[in-house]
Amino acid sequence: MSLIAFDDVHAYYDKAHVLHGVSLEVRAGERVAILGRNGVGKTTVVNSFVGLARVRAGKVLLAGREARRIRHFTAAKAGIALVPQGRRIVPGLTVRENLELGRATGRRGPWSLDSVYELFPALRERADNLGTAMSGGQQQMLAIGRALMANPDLLVLDEPSEGLAPVIVDELGDTLVRLGREGTAILLIEQNFGLVHKVAERYYVLAKGAVVEQGEMKGISIENLRRHVAV
Repeated sequence: MSLIAFDDVHAYYDKAHVLHGVSLEVRAGERVAILGRNGVGKTTVVNSFVGLARVRAGKVLLAGREARRIRHFTAAKAGIALVPQGRRIVPGLTVRENLELGRATGRRGPWSLDSVYELFPALRERADNLGTAMSGGQQQMLAIGRALMANPDLLVLDEPSEGLAPVIVDELGDTLVRLGREGTAILLIEQNFGLVHKVAERYYVLAKGAVVEQGEMKGISIENLRRHVAV
């Protein structure tokens, strides 16, 4: 089953035409990456299905159904949870309170406070601390845990390695692979080639708002992946 599919999507911010005929797909259980330099439209892909960019041509399908009128809650209702760029931990709320925000969709599934704490024990230890008082790596755990509390079919992560030490990025990769193997589909929007190579099974390369390459990750080295994006 297709969880997200773009069919010749053209997306805009006001009059700025950012995505030019993008077609891509993430199916159930897949781990897919979108690669590209800064400013090529990677985040606009996300914004197109969360209602922040306007789709003026083409089709966006969520959970197999065409999303004709996309609002901020459309993706969440379709079983898609976002870990946004910059993490967006809510100031003034504890770790536990930030996690509880993930329940807002009301979807049922295996993820609860206890299962998130099992995945990220550091969050249990700091459950009563302010979320914004933690380190960058711990805040990324919190952002992922909050998304998992929505019990999504698809977890979308926008530049999750940003600002993290290499050892934390490596641990993040292990976590995403584990989640994928346990059945959660992953869409990873990222510039860290090592993380993409570790996590993704398929990839798309964006340049100037268009998909210029796509393929299977199997058999591709990190160096070759770099060359594909540099073109």
